[in-house]
Amino acid sequence: MKVRTRFAPSPTGYLHIGGARTALFSWLYAKKMGGEFILRIEDTDRERSTQEAVDAILEGMSWLGLDHDEGPIYQTHRYDRYKEVIKSLLDQGDAYYCNCSRERLDKMREEQMANKQKPKYDACCRDKGLTEAEDTVVRFKNPLQGAVEINDHVRGTVVISNQELDDLIIERSDGNPTYNLTVVVDDWDMNISHVIRGDDHLNNTPRQINILKALGANIPEYAHVPMINGTDGKKLSKRRDAVSVMQYRDEGYLKEAVINYLVRLGWSHGDQEVFSLDEMVEKFDIDAINKSSSSLSVEKLQWLNQYYMKQMTAEALAEELQFYIQQANLDVSNGPDLIEVMKVYQERCATLVELVEDIRYFYEDITEYNPKQAKKQFKPEATDVLQSLKEAYEGLENWRAEDIHKVVESTVEMLGVGFGKVGQPLRLAVTGHGKSPSIDITLELLGKKETLSRLGKAIEFIES
Repeated sequence: MKVRTRFAPSPTGYLHIGGARTALFSWLYAKKMGGEFILRIEDTDRERSTQEAVDAILEGMSWLGLDHDEGPIYQTHRYDRYKEVIKSLLDQGDAYYCNCSRERLDKMREEQMANKQKPKYDACCRDKGLTEAEDTVVRFKNPLQGAVEINDHVRGTVVISNQELDDLIIERSDGNPTYNLTVVVDDWDMNISHVIRGDDHLNNTPRQINILKALGANIPEYAHVPMINGTDGKKLSKRRDAVSVMQYRDEGYLKEAVINYLVRLGWSHGDQEVFSLDEMVEKFDIDAINKSSSSLSVEKLQWLNQYYMKQMTAEALAEELQFYIQQANLDVSNGPDLIEVMKVYQERCATLVELVEDIRYFYEDITEYNPKQAKKQFKPEATDVLQSLKEAYEGLENWRAEDIHKVVESTVEMLGVGFGKVGQPLRLAVTGHGKSPSIDITLELLGKKETLSRLGKAIEFIES
């Protein structure tokens, strides 16, 4: 049977980091096995599903590069098919109408819980032979005996007794099908061979298998992936953790780093940490998915992102930076060549957002100095230092890093002070914050005219 996997998000919000990892695992397995990856939008929850959420999911998938072979397929376009299957189950005696009221069901569950019993439907209407009415739902007639055995690629063999399961609703009183029915019909019709999803769905799996058996359909293989925890090891929190895929993009992470980060959240291949996409496809093993939960690590993601930034050419990094330059309202047309700046900066920053902020001083006038640094470096005696540098640089004909550095050395010697007494005030004068690559390269990129202008402003600042 040809391998066909699927990613089936509900469009009730952004593409969640846990969903993105599930999509990645499904995508990798399909690619590895020469199969197909299907994107299905489970939008039957009409109150919560929005087109905005659909667009957010598609944007996230596109940014990560997880292309689908079929889809997106929308469940709301398949209602006639679901009704057809429900009718078939009713006709063959594997489903029945139920008219139990909400009050009766609530009272039943309260009594079961008071008796320390597992709350489940008591099959009150199972053999009543009711017909469709305004207040009826349709329930699947779950087998009363035996057990469901799931040979899970992550959890191993899981056995669930049918006596633990109840007759779940497959069609609501308003005629809408429920999740456990639609997902079964979709997996059947789309010939899904492997279902890779979060282990929060494990309780649904035996119910879905029983429906598939009643329909005479093939049973997919399952892999229930443990949840991802937050940076504190607890359940993911929007307040504490980055849980949206596009939030990682907005915070300046490369998609290559995010993909590499995701694949290592719950899967490993020896001690290897860095994987190209081709290596992921080649080495991914569905049976090697970890059984235990993984936790987010900002440090690991930043390390990976910095690694990928270092591997890029300066030209590619400059191109990647364009989105963030626009977001930061930074005009890089008036200043040093961006590619030349990238050659110096690409190993200094962990994210693209950080990179934009670190190079901002090249392209914008300095309107203020870091207060802490100014108090430390711009003492009255720094005026003589900066004035000596300014005069020496005014007469410098070759504006090259080597010659710029010689001026610093000669100033140190002339004034009889330590290098820090010259270099640090100079760095603060031209950057505004005191952070930069080597000062000679920084000044060469900044240019003679701008360097002299900033030295003059710094002198005025100290004397004012």
